[in-house]
Amino acid sequence: MVDPLKTRLDKLRKFSDSAKRRANLYAEVSGISDQHVASSLGALQKAPAPGKKLQKIGFLMLWIPEPTGITCAIGGPMIVAGRYLDKKYNSSTIHDIGNHTKSTMSSISDFKNSIK
Repeated sequence: MVDPLKTRLDKLRKFSDSAKRRANLYAEVSGISDQHVASSLGALQKAPAPGKKLQKIGFLMLWIPEPTGITCAIGGPMIVAGRYLDKKYNSSTIHDIGNHTKSTMSSISDFKNSIK
């Protein structure tokens, strides 16, 4: 008969090993010092946030005094579009992924240690 705790522990060991490999990979990738590679990885280090930019521009256009009211008509939809993009756009960076991986590894290792 197969012990369900042992199968669960084996599965958690596999998850833990995978998380460790991922964390090591991210650490190695962030340590690359080549000029071209570093510039291309810059986009991953600092993810753009188009929703926040649209909201800021929308608020600026909304508050600009203008007699025709065109900027007010454009500013409102820009704010709404910015909020929508904030909800739908994933702006995670390598740093965020590494932090989540480390927290997952620690919780998996804590669980493994509590079973032993």
